[in-house]
Amino acid sequence: MFIEQAYKGKNEFWRYLIGSLVIGGTAIIGQLLFMFAIAIKVGFDDNGIWDTANLSKLQTFTESDFMRVFDSNITLLLLLSSFALGFCALLLVIKYFHHQKFIELTTTRSKFDWGRAFFAFGMIAIFTIGTTAIDYYFNPDDYQLNFQLGPFLILCVISIVFIPIQTSLEEYIFRGYLMQGFGILAKNRWFPLVMTSVIFGSMHLFNPEVTKLGYIIMIYYIGTGFLLGVMTLMDEGMELALGFHAGNNMIAALLVTADWTAFQTESILKDVSDPSAGFDILIPVLIVYPIFLAILAYRYKWTGWKDKLFGKLEPPIQTNFPEKLTAD
Repeated sequence: MFIEQAYKGKNEFWRYLIGSLVIGGTAIIGQLLFMFAIAIKVGFDDNGIWDTANLSKLQTFTESDFMRVFDSNITLLLLLSSFALGFCALLLVIKYFHHQKFIELTTTRSKFDWGRAFFAFGMIAIFTIGTTAIDYYFNPDDYQLNFQLGPFLILCVISIVFIPIQTSLEEYIFRGYLMQGFGILAKNRWFPLVMTSVIFGSMHLFNPEVTKLGYIIMIYYIGTGFLLGVMTLMDEGMELALGFHAGNNMIAALLVTADWTAFQTESILKDVSDPSAGFDILIPVLIVYPIFLAILAYRYKWTGWKDKLFGKLEPPIQTNFPEKLTAD
C-alpha cells in the first residue's frame, strides 16, 4: 500500500516537520532570488545607471507591477526556478534525512509507470482544450488573440522543462511526502487525504485569482486536492496525479492567459472578460472530477474504495530472526 512505503525509511513525524521546513525554505530562497532580480532591474534608470533612490518605487508596487518588471517569459522562468531549488531539497531530504528510496515516495510499483502519467496528462489536456474551444465559439468577445510565434516558442520550452518541475514538487510534497507522513502519524488513510487536500488548497489563498473571484474559488482548489489525493490512494502511486497536475498547468499556460491569473504568459489566447465565480465553481468539483475518477477507475480496475480511502494503517510486522542457527 502506498502510505506504508514510509515504513521502509526513517518515519518519525518530527522528521516530516523539519523536512517540510527545509524544502519550503529552499523554495522561498528561490522566490527571494526573484525579488532580488527585480530590485536589480528597478535600481537601474533608463540610462543604465544605478540609483538606489529608484528602489523606493518598490514600496508602491502592486503584485501586477512585480509581474511586469520583466517580460512574461523571463518572469515565468524566474518564478519556476524556485521550484527547481525546492525539488533538489526534496531529493536530499528523502535520501539523507529519511533514508528512503525516491521510488518508495512515488509509487508501490517497481518502477515509474509513464503510461499512467501520460494518460492523466492527456485526459485533462483534451478536456481543457475542448472546453476552451467551446467557450471561444459561443463567447468570442471574451477572448483576444495573443499569439506571437517567437515568444510562444520560448514559452513552450519554458513550460515543457519547468512546469513539470513545479507541479511535481507540489505533488511530491502533498500527495507523497505529507500523505505518507500524516498517514504514519494518524495510522489511517482518511486523515492524510483530508489534511493534504486542505493544506494544498490553502496554499493558493494568496493567488490573484482569489482576489479577483473571491474566497469561493477555494472550493475548487481544495476539491482539486481531494481529486489528486484520491487518485494517489486508489492507484497506489502518484503517477496519475503527477501527469494530471502537469497537464493542467502546462495547457493552461500555453492556451489562455489573463491579467488576473497567477501565470501571465505569451499564450495563444487572452481572456479579456470580467470573470466572476458563484455556485458554478462547484461544477468541476461535483460533476467533472467524479467523471475523471470514474474513467480512471474503469481503466485501472480500482477496487476496495472503502479500505483504500478510509481504512486503518497497519504497520508491518517486524520479525527478528537469529542471524545464524547452530546445531545442538
